[in-house]
Amino acid sequence: MRIRSLPGQMPPRLLLIDAIGPFFRGYEKRRINWSKIPFTHLATEGEARQRQWDRIRDDLRQFAGEVSAIGYNAVTLDDLAHLAPHPLHEEDIARRIEAFREEFSRIFPILDEFGLKIYLTSDIIPLTPAIEAEMGGDHRKLEDYFLGLVSDLLDDFPLIAGIILRIGESDGVDVKDPIHTRLHLTSAAETNRLLRRMVPLFEEKERDLILRTWTVGAHRIGDLIWHRKTLAETLKGIDSPRFIVSMKHGESDFFRYLPLNRAFFRTPHPKIIELQARREYEGAGEYPSFIGWDCEKFARELEGAENVVGMSVWCQTGGWHRFRRLPFLKNAGDDTWIRLNTFVALRVFRDRQPVEEAVRDFVGEDRAVATLELLRCADTVVHDLIYIEDFARQKLFFRRVRIPPLLHMYWDCLFINHAVRKIMRHFVRDPERALRAGEAACDLFPQMIELAEEARLPVRDIRHWRDICHIIRLARRYYFLPYDPEIAQQIKAAKAAYKVAWPRTEGARYRIKTSFEPLKVKRQTLAWLSGLLLRRKRGYRMIDHIFTLNLLGLVYRIFRPRKKEAMPKFLRKSAMGVETLLR
Repeated sequence: MRIRSLPGQMPPRLLLIDAIGPFFRGYEKRRINWSKIPFTHLATEGEARQRQWDRIRDDLRQFAGEVSAIGYNAVTLDDLAHLAPHPLHEEDIARRIEAFREEFSRIFPILDEFGLKIYLTSDIIPLTPAIEAEMGGDHRKLEDYFLGLVSDLLDDFPLIAGIILRIGESDGVDVKDPIHTRLHLTSAAETNRLLRRMVPLFEEKERDLILRTWTVGAHRIGDLIWHRKTLAETLKGIDSPRFIVSMKHGESDFFRYLPLNRAFFRTPHPKIIELQARREYEGAGEYPSFIGWDCEKFARELEGAENVVGMSVWCQTGGWHRFRRLPFLKNAGDDTWIRLNTFVALRVFRDRQPVEEAVRDFVGEDRAVATLELLRCADTVVHDLIYIEDFARQKLFFRRVRIPPLLHMYWDCLFINHAVRKIMRHFVRDPERALRAGEAACDLFPQMIELAEEARLPVRDIRHWRDICHIIRLARRYYFLPYDPEIAQQIKAAKAAYKVAWPRTEGARYRIKTSFEPLKVKRQTLAWLSGLLLRRKRGYRMIDHIFTLNLLGLVYRIFRPRKKEAMPKFLRKSAMGVETLLR
């Protein structure tokens, strides 16, 4: 029997998907920053340039053919700064920009050939050492410089349909490119002022300006993603069909257990929802982290939102990790699970098609029953074992950010140590239930392997997931059972076995960070610190205005650890670093 489609608004007109994967070919860093094209990896002269860019064009043609056939009608590419020349640019930088402009001018027509609009990303604000030295901290000069880059670029490349602004995050601390972005806008008023200058420019040139509300919590603008007053002040007085607001589905990054961001219902502006098919915190395509039912739930809720004009799906972008699967490219790893998410997300949001029908269309009638049962089991494993539900459902805020619902796993790292144990034991109110849920989820793997075989889906991926989930189950026992040295030995043995079973030479694997040294922080101290630094409501408390939002940053800068070893490497070397959170 055919299931009726979801009721809904008019179909969305903007169906964006990221297209940066081809630029990562041959990028052999052990742990990759997937947040932006690695421009320093791209050749700009000689035979190396010709070989690399020939491959990029072939990959993009393959990608464009496949995603346009699914139904996507626009792509995102990085980025304005590497295509926009300026008289102050250093000689070497100017040469590289000219080479990138030549190569992208060959790329854009390929995407246009497949009916894909091109949206270029840009952080606020990109600088080089020479430009920074010339302009210093003069906001007006910097914004005039940026507006000039935008205007000239739109004139030079008529196939660019619009620019996507990211104002709340800049290049990670690991980015060594001489063209480097830094956070420029610090308040809603500053952001509103810049937008009021930019929108008429885009109206004049008949292009779209898309503003992402994503931030990492820095400065007063850092709560833009969830704070209604900050959002309202940022968008005040802006009314244009050429201006679109882009929001992640939750009030934090791409995690589960987060309700739909209420900002979708608070602004009349045209808006799009951001989704992630290559789940950066859930294996990045190494196992079936299915988003179909989440998409269906969001689509139903968005029926009550005004002016939702599209969606933006990330299938290749996001995270700092070793996982390397890139969908829609030949010989880039099995991309089944990412493709599935990408396909189902579009069917649900564009066609209001029920998940079961979309999955059936993806795999075929003969494989649908086994596939759907596998995905239901996988969904249970993600919700009950990857996450700890009791913690994930708690609404916690630190300064201007909502605490992620997943702390013990981050990107490609599983943390098993006494600090995580203490934190989990403090926040999880029903540890017995957490243990039972994790054990039950782990017991699903024999059935999942059988279902994968029956559905002709990647069985090897399920076996890999089973082995890492066995360690996650042991970690949960360590977190919540009375301490027993035997559990520590079991974790060490399982970690060693995992490394043997899944060597790096045969694909990406998780990094398991273990330490069983006691944390010299008493339970009462931890409770006091959490009460001081964390809150359970969005609104700021008096202590936040006095200490957490202001004095804490100063205290950190004065007393921050002087030795590198005092802070985990992933906090020092990934994303923008922990210091950014305290600005």
